[in-house]
Amino acid sequence: MRRTVFLDMGNVLVWFSHEQMCAQVASVFNCQPAAVHAVLFEDGLQQEFESGRVTEADLRHKFESQLESHADPDHLRRAVSDIFEVNREIVPLLDELKRKGSRLILLSNTNVIHFEFIRSQFDILDWFDDFILSYEVGSLKPHPEIFRFALQRAAVGAEDCFFTDDILENVEQARLLGIAAEVFTDSTTLEHQLRALNFI
Repeated sequence: MRRTVFLDMGNVLVWFSHEQMCAQVASVFNCQPAAVHAVLFEDGLQQEFESGRVTEADLRHKFESQLESHADPDHLRRAVSDIFEVNREIVPLLDELKRKGSRLILLSNTNVIHFEFIRSQFDILDWFDDFILSYEVGSLKPHPEIFRFALQRAAVGAEDCFFTDDILENVEQARLLGIAAEVFTDSTTLEHQLRALNFI
């Protein structure tokens, strides 16, 4: 059986900053970053966007309503999305996994703006065979539904999979479903974990 490695995106493949996003969106609306943070995180808008219950247009309208200002859609999209930096240290490991025959699948809580920005600006996703995205699935980690969907989509048993994520709660849920899983700290540690499990 071909082994499958599920990887999270944020703070695994790419580094990002919510603080930078809030500051950039605040500059678009000429308001304080704290006001943007409240709309996104205290009102649950970020989770709704990442679960696909809110569209990009809905997001902009919610911002405009709550912040009492209008924004150019392109300017807002750039402010929301231009917050990423590729983790270049993980690239040799992705390359080795592919050369050894592992299938790489992205398993990420993300939204359409972030995913499309990363795919268009960087090559980090070129190593991946498939993408399991929360906004498409309609479910967020750590809910077991998204993990079950990933296993079904990959047509693989949990015993032939490995998962890494920077959030412990997500890793613990994967383990409950029988997936070998570890919290991501750095690329060197991940390599050691994969070697110990004979994935590479």
